[in-house]
Amino acid sequence: MMILHFKKELFVSIILLFITSICAAQQNPVTKQDYRRAEHFLPAYTDTLVQNVISDASWLDNGRLLYRDHVAKGTKFLIANPKTQQKNAAFNQEKLASSLSRLMGRSFDPRHQPIGNVHFSNDGKTLEFSIYGTSYRCNIDNYNCEINEHHSPVPAKEEFLSPDGTKAVFIKNYNLWMRNVNTGELTQLTHDGKKNYGYGTNNAGWIKREKPVLRWSPDSKRIATFRQDARGVRKMYLTSTKIGHPKLEKWNYPMAGDSTIFRIERVVINLEPKPHLVPLKMDPDPQRSTITDHIAGDDGTFLDTEWSPDSDKLAFVSVSRNYQHVTLKIADPETGEVHKVLHEDTDTFFESGNDKINWHVLPGSNEVLWFSERSNWGHLYLYNLETGKLKHQITKGNWNVLQVRYIDKKHRTIYFTGSCREPGDPYFHYLYRVDFSGKNLKLLSPEQANHEITISDNGNYFVDTYSTPTKPPVSVLKNMNGEKLMTLDKADISNLKATGWQPPIPFSTKARDGKTDLYGLMFKPTDFDSSKSYPVLNYVYPGPQTGSVRSRSFRAARVDKQAIAELGFIVVEVDAMGTPGRSKSFHAYYYGDMGDNGIPDQIATIRELARTRPWMNLNRVGIWGHSGGGFESTRAILAYPDFYKVAVSEAGNHDNRNYEDAWAEKWQGLLKRYGPDSTNYDNQANELLAGNLKGKLLLAHGTMDTNVPPTNTMLMVRALEKANKDFDLIMLPNHSHGFYMNPYMMRRRWDYFVRNLKHVKPPKEFDLKVQ
Repeated sequence: MMILHFKKELFVSIILLFITSICAAQQNPVTKQDYRRAEHFLPAYTDTLVQNVISDASWLDNGRLLYRDHVAKGTKFLIANPKTQQKNAAFNQEKLASSLSRLMGRSFDPRHQPIGNVHFSNDGKTLEFSIYGTSYRCNIDNYNCEINEHHSPVPAKEEFLSPDGTKAVFIKNYNLWMRNVNTGELTQLTHDGKKNYGYGTNNAGWIKREKPVLRWSPDSKRIATFRQDARGVRKMYLTSTKIGHPKLEKWNYPMAGDSTIFRIERVVINLEPKPHLVPLKMDPDPQRSTITDHIAGDDGTFLDTEWSPDSDKLAFVSVSRNYQHVTLKIADPETGEVHKVLHEDTDTFFESGNDKINWHVLPGSNEVLWFSERSNWGHLYLYNLETGKLKHQITKGNWNVLQVRYIDKKHRTIYFTGSCREPGDPYFHYLYRVDFSGKNLKLLSPEQANHEITISDNGNYFVDTYSTPTKPPVSVLKNMNGEKLMTLDKADISNLKATGWQPPIPFSTKARDGKTDLYGLMFKPTDFDSSKSYPVLNYVYPGPQTGSVRSRSFRAARVDKQAIAELGFIVVEVDAMGTPGRSKSFHAYYYGDMGDNGIPDQIATIRELARTRPWMNLNRVGIWGHSGGGFESTRAILAYPDFYKVAVSEAGNHDNRNYEDAWAEKWQGLLKRYGPDSTNYDNQANELLAGNLKGKLLLAHGTMDTNVPPTNTMLMVRALEKANKDFDLIMLPNHSHGFYMNPYMMRRRWDYFVRNLKHVKPPKEFDLKVQ
């Protein structure tokens, strides 16, 4: 019987091997030419084929709009005048190029000048800009140009400039210093800063910069900042790869569950009559903000702080370590006295807006504009500043306020972007206006599209650039009633279409519950043939701070999704439950259970799509992602090994006990231990499921990843080794976190899916050109 059983098993194995060989033989080969065609669908090739698109819009003091227009022969700088509804050249680009060529001893193309940060002086006679980090100024009467010398002792990128442009603050030896921009004179502002206890320190663990974190007062006479207490915070260590002794990189990096994290001691620096520091009379706060896992914006602005218009009061929000308790406070910058205004609690996490803080103190009317998701949707509320009592809710309904963009205090009107209110894709952003009373809500951007808005500083006009994933952008200039004054430009994609380009296909499916609508994009090869059977690739990013699809604006290429589809795949991305942009319950769906990752919704989406699309082969489904997507893709192939056959997992935070505290504790909660070997973080630890691996898994990480430490991937390697599982591994020496579009990694990702899902050999060592 044993012999017969053995022969039966051998026969079945031979048959399965034969069937697999037949299927592989039926697959079309993937050639070097296919890779070359796919390469031409990457952003480096497609973006330049879209013309008549505006960017870098900024408002001049006289209310006119300065912007860059990307045209067929390069770039034009234009100025639009809302009053005359005319647009003209901002300056003579030929004369500027000639002057710069003489000044720098090299040739400059008038339409391809590498200039940025373009603006005019207040009198409009001097053009200022930067080239490769150096600032220049030109007289536009005679186009005499010169380097704009500031006599800076440190690079300008490490300085924080005051609103009046006369002062710049930087960090030196853990203390803050100020430079007079006009004279170069230096003044030391703090004196007792030291290692691990310095002022304005820009370090969240996962990101660190030299530029200080602070908030200037409107009159440029006061600075709100903090002293970061990192004493006792544990270190992160990485070593470089080189011949000889490696270089050690060491810095403070608190992790989830650490007993000691970054604390901030809030201070105000008054510059008059002479610089003096005033500590605020309160206990230190955990280093947290209401919109992100850092207290610094990209430009170093101290988040969740706001000066009164007269610079006499400082408002700020204290956030608890678990993000569940927030308190609005007001401080006196002269005495350091602090009093509480209002408080809000939540069972999950508090956020004050969508990538923008929406609370604002209005001293002139003794009011506070507050944002809350207490109704399950993001809305605005009006409070009494003195008593902290709620006056009334301003906006309401099953839709979201996203960002407060302008407050007209005189007419008591609020302009804001919102979503989920109009028919169609709930991720489209629109501009609205509403009175403080909550009445007269008006839609100002009615086109069914995603609207990117730039409002003038004086609140008289706005630029509306609207588009969809399938329709290229149109940019118009409007007044604040939503009336169109002029069209700035309409994108031309005729050159893009001439290459065979096609847009992604928007779709809607049901989530795992069979009720909730999900929205995503599908990418098909341009030579699609419905009679063929295509493997399916699932691109993922689980959030919770963002989703897989991200912006619904037009993109000529969404990284390499269309490119990889060209190799013979159907690519699917969808925003699952647990991602933002919808209701609070949708966003918090897997709070405390990050191992969920929205994967059941990804599977439900692919299954539903395939029911009416027989060319989607559900026996050959792969998944990939980077960072959080690396975490999710590995989780998917381990938790659902019979659905996902191949996974490419890059820079994944596979166990958030090995990731920075502020992010992990916001979405998973504070670490709780249930015994010597059990915690509430076990449900998200990928290494605990290593024994489930059946398919093909490629892990990749940069050895100098200062965001997600490479120990996350090493945890998986150790667990897979112990489970005696085969897997593949790429460690990229000296690479940090952002290697997704690295040509080598991209090519290896493509190869892995071609080899293991299409079961054919990719062209050997294809030299991918992405720049």
